[in-house]
Amino acid sequence: MRDFPATPIEMIASLWRNRSLIHASAKREVLGRYRGSVLGLFWSFVNPLLMLAVYTFVFSVVFKARWDTGSDSKTEFALVLFAGLIMYNLFAECVNRAPGLILANINYVKKVVFPLEILPFVSLLSAFYHAVISLLVWFIAYLVLFGIPHATALLIPLIILPYALFIMGLSWALASLGVFLRDVSQFIGILTTILLFMSPIFYPASVLPEAYRHFLYLNPLTIVIEMTRDLLYWGNIPNLGTLALYWLATAVFAWLGFAWFQKTRKGFADVL
Repeated sequence: MRDFPATPIEMIASLWRNRSLIHASAKREVLGRYRGSVLGLFWSFVNPLLMLAVYTFVFSVVFKARWDTGSDSKTEFALVLFAGLIMYNLFAECVNRAPGLILANINYVKKVVFPLEILPFVSLLSAFYHAVISLLVWFIAYLVLFGIPHATALLIPLIILPYALFIMGLSWALASLGVFLRDVSQFIGILTTILLFMSPIFYPASVLPEAYRHFLYLNPLTIVIEMTRDLLYWGNIPNLGTLALYWLATAVFAWLGFAWFQKTRKGFADVL
């Protein structure tokens, strides 16, 4: 039986070695999602704008949610909310799909020699396309409403890149588990819904009582959302020590997820 290396070097080498296939697959996936629709890729702009409008109305008008500034500005609330929502959507789109990635591509497992480890990365690139469109909408809105964004916004890749590592590690693990445990996809769907409201997307972390606030920081999305807002809206540079630890932790987590996937993929064909 073929051996599948699980080293950190192989994790990077595989993605580089199959870069052309990854690019073609991701492009096909993005275009395929809107194939046959009248608006086509324009839906990439419409969807986030519609959801932003709904969430802003419900939480800022109905529930009277406010940020730490105490401002009643609906535009401020919308932009701060949107920044967090972009990060959450990137996570949710990848993680919700991860348990079914191998199940949806059984032919790749049984009939052809295919680098299965790239499937979560293809999914990530597809989701990243929508995240970039949403970020573009955010910057345009900020430019129109408030002027030139803070220079710290240029540092956003320092947050997104390790975040992508975290998502990849989790996606590799879930893609493997989804083959052996079909209930994983149901559980993940529930979990991502819980995380939507248990992350500081619609409210600041400071609104929670001090005794419970540390539970919020057990959520891996919390630090990502807060650092993203610091860079994009508040114009603050995140704590460099925290950022360095974040990079290290996500790199290790990505490798562990990759190693698990490589070690368990030998059993995919038997189960499927």
